[in-house]
Amino acid sequence: MKLLLPLLLLVFATTTIGQTPAAPEDDLISPSRPVPKGKAPNMQAKLVKDAPDEQVYSIVFYKGDEVLSGLTDFAIAHKISDAHFTAIGAVSSATLAWLNLPKKMYHRIPVTQQVEVVSLIGDIATYNGVPVVHMHTVLCRSDGSTIGGHVFELNTDPTVELFMTVNTTGLKKKADDASGMKLIDPTQ
Repeated sequence: MKLLLPLLLLVFATTTIGQTPAAPEDDLISPSRPVPKGKAPNMQAKLVKDAPDEQVYSIVFYKGDEVLSGLTDFAIAHKISDAHFTAIGAVSSATLAWLNLPKKMYHRIPVTQQVEVVSLIGDIATYNGVPVVHMHTVLCRSDGSTIGGHVFELNTDPTVELFMTVNTTGLKKKADDASGMKLIDPTQ
């Protein structure tokens, strides 16, 4: 027994350190997964600055609104081709992810509890003429620990308060074969 434990620890250390743990296939999300439409029926927006070179919107999500869907709908409706945003608030659940570059897929990070949105940042640029929202978040649990990643879903409860700056010069994305993602191309 005394020899078995160190041997098991050695085997564990040599097979797991520095390796990415395998995820079940149902935990993988494609970077090109479509964003559902119409999932933020309570969302409200107000134009708070309208200048020749930029517009600033206050966009507020309420209980039951899904943030990525609402922002995508907002960007399409307002023909937004270049924007960046920040937000804070709280959500009842979320689907976050981290990119596994060799697989060109995201690994799902489910959040199934009430959490604070301590940071939400992102941008919007177009791909094939359609606005694409890209955002990351850090969420805080009741014990103060955090979890973060790429956002695929944020279910608002009670609110997410977002400020978006829309620029007049549009940005476009291009497909990146190495990652499987669509990346902003500042040369276009």
